Amino acid sequence: MAEEIKELENMPLSGDPKLDEQIKCWLKWDGNPKTKAAILQLVENKDWETLRNRLCKRISFGTAGLRAEMRPGFDSMNDLVVVQTAQGLCEYIKEQYPDKSTWSERGIVFGFDARHNSRRFAELSAIVFLKNNFRVYLYKPYVATPLVPYAITKLNCLAGVQVTASHNPKQDNGYKVYWSNGAQIIPPHDAGIQSAILKNLEPVGDYWNTDVTELWSKELLIDPYDKVVPSYYAALVKEIPSSFIKDNREHRGHPFKIVYTAMHGVGYPYIKEAFEQVNLEPVVPVSQQVEPDPEFPTTPMPNPEEGKQSLDLAIKTATEKNCQIILANDPDADRLAVAEFDSKTNKYKLFNGNELGALLGWWTWFIYKEREPKGDPSNCVMIYSTVSSKILKSMAAIENFKSYETLTGFKWMGNKAMEEELAGRKVLFAFEEAIGFMVSTAVLDKDGVSAAAHVGTMARYLRCQKKMTLQEKLNEIYKMYGYHTSICSYVICSDQVLIKQIFNRLRTFDNGKQNTYPASILDGEFKIEHVRDLTTGYDSSAADKKATLPVSSSSQMITFTFENGLIVTLRTSGTEPKMKYYAEMCGKPKDENWDELTKTLHRMVEAIVNEFYEPEKNGLQRKASD
Repeated sequence: MAEEIKELENMPLSGDPKLDEQIKCWLKWDGNPKTKAAILQLVENKDWETLRNRLCKRISFGTAGLRAEMRPGFDSMNDLVVVQTAQGLCEYIKEQYPDKSTWSERGIVFGFDARHNSRRFAELSAIVFLKNNFRVYLYKPYVATPLVPYAITKLNCLAGVQVTASHNPKQDNGYKVYWSNGAQIIPPHDAGIQSAILKNLEPVGDYWNTDVTELWSKELLIDPYDKVVPSYYAALVKEIPSSFIKDNREHRGHPFKIVYTAMHGVGYPYIKEAFEQVNLEPVVPVSQQVEPDPEFPTTPMPNPEEGKQSLDLAIKTATEKNCQIILANDPDADRLAVAEFDSKTNKYKLFNGNELGALLGWWTWFIYKEREPKGDPSNCVMIYSTVSSKILKSMAAIENFKSYETLTGFKWMGNKAMEEELAGRKVLFAFEEAIGFMVSTAVLDKDGVSAAAHVGTMARYLRCQKKMTLQEKLNEIYKMYGYHTSICSYVICSDQVLIKQIFNRLRTFDNGKQNTYPASILDGEFKIEHVRDLTTGYDSSAADKKATLPVSSSSQMITFTFENGLIVTLRTSGTEPKMKYYAEMCGKPKDENWDELTKTLHRMVEAIVNEFYEPEKNGLQRKASD
């Protein structure tokens, strides 16, 4: 540190007291020579604007804990920020669990994906907790994200962290935090952890040496893999009726094959073992993408939700190998995309998240009745987020189980699932349109590994025993519960001020008057029945005009319900520079003109985007079509 201070004495600083103080703090605290040198170089170059952006702004807890680009600066993911975050998390856990014996008995679990620096960030965090006399469960190999929340409940840990940026580009990383119930953190824990981080910014120990031999000599450090992973698979097998697992084995060799891509992530060994455990024929891997590679060489945007542009190699492999189904995990294997060969078009149809939610909703209800033919439907629960299809609500109305809507994100659905389980109810399924699926409550988060095993078994059952494709089953579901068709997409905007202006225009539509929203689209052709604004807490359908779901002023979310049954939610993304829109037309079982419903949906969504977001006027970039 003395050398850096000496160097600083010979360099003119910015003259901005706040910035200069932050420069000194970084150089005093950072134990990574590379990032420390990078900040010094910026000082030498007098790049005050970059330094101000990097050091005077701080990364904060959002939708997925922390997620940002890896680079020097308090606004980014790097060694120092990870140490500060681990210190804050540690102190917050101590506050919530003041009995010191629980720290060394229950402890915390850390996992990491295969991104650059993921292992190091997990090891740095482990060192922080070890120095505070915590039992630390640190997976030695990289793991699928669901194995962290599963480990929390299996080992009765106080908390857990997965180091991952999920499907973000290669330059990003993140820090996903789970609480002692195995679900992602929600208020007040997120604000409490953030506050504790800000109170513990200065590293209080020498955390920077992550020598593997020295690290693993610590008595309180354990690799939980052998204890947790076999139990995870046992829980998965338990959810599928034994007769279906038996049938899976008997139909091996049947001309039904599944291609799988890990998107250069960690999923393949876990999918391979999951399929073995439920007796499914092994998947055909996409060879170019099956091994973890933090560079993501064949798919710069490793997000299977993006569609054909990210699944190009999987489609080529499936075509060459004559496979009927494509399964794709994102790089940390917590989400699942599914495509199926359509013999009518000779192309692979990629199911969207809402369609998969309908299929898996039907499947989980079907296998529940197979497992428990005398079970009480009214004691069963399915959960969906507010931006997802209402198909589970339609199913519940006919099948007499309960369905619940939550805010966007599995942090809300996981905690709601735990709440229902504690009340004695059986939670069968939860989903979000962003291809996130939770089958059972073994993992209180989305789980792309278990979802793949269920989709594989469902597809095998339908094809081999019912002579049906997934699409044919989906059509049957719509005939039974009503046709639900949706469009979920986005426009790109990195300007936070502009985003706020766009949403504020919608909530002050009548000459700037508060709580006045558009009343219709297309010059009055389609009228809006009511509006719910979860940024301000306004709900025109409620007697007191107050929304019942939790409100967050830090994010934008407005839902418009039209008189003809279309529901559209406009919201900002918590992890990407996107303004999203989620629209669904919900038909009744008696509504048989599906084409007309779909045409109306497309026409209305085009108008909603043009009239509400005004892409051309605001310089917004539309999503590239597949």
